[in-house]
Amino acid sequence: MEPVVKVYGPAMSWNIARVLVSLEESGVNYELVAVDFAAAEHKSPAHLGRNPFGQVPVLEDGDFCLWESRAITKYICRKYKPELLGVGNLEGSAMVYVWLEVEAHQYRPLIEAILMEVRIRPIFGQRVDERAVEENIDKLKKVLDVYESRLSSSKYLAGDFISLADLNHVSTMLCLGITIYISVLDMYPHVRAWWDDLKGRPAARKVSDLMHMSVKNDLK
Repeated sequence: MEPVVKVYGPAMSWNIARVLVSLEESGVNYELVAVDFAAAEHKSPAHLGRNPFGQVPVLEDGDFCLWESRAITKYICRKYKPELLGVGNLEGSAMVYVWLEVEAHQYRPLIEAILMEVRIRPIFGQRVDERAVEENIDKLKKVLDVYESRLSSSKYLAGDFISLADLNHVSTMLCLGITIYISVLDMYPHVRAWWDDLKGRPAARKVSDLMHMSVKNDLK
């Protein structure tokens, strides 16, 4: 099948992987287009025409280009699988948007701070600030307390249906999952069950494979 959309950027990036999870879950055929950062391709006129900030990911859907991973995932769901946004269920969709906000503003800053230390710094031969990691793990635990409470009364974050609110966690959780710090979930049985369910989905497994292949290719 011909790709329906193009996604610019490396799959190993959790922001690109976030987009890929939504595409896989929505059943959209796509082409992943490499961007040569070493050659500053992301700052080329062609790429700046897609994203004026010279960043990735970028989604190209025909003549329409969209950047910012969370905006892209919402667009994908609205166009290709609106049930992932709870469309048709007013209260359900409201809860999807609540937990999308929670992911973006409560969970994301902490998980990304942790991943920058334990995943990104080592790639560049930089020292990991263990104190910063532990401080952010402690802060993350307080957020996970709220998740545990929510998931003790519903299978997924927005209710008993999977939604984009769940899927937007997958890429960063996959990154955390290859570190020792994934053990933080052992303190939260409902969060652990939720994550085990998510990572077992075909979309998550496919994107996990793409992320691993991207890392291997980058190291060659």
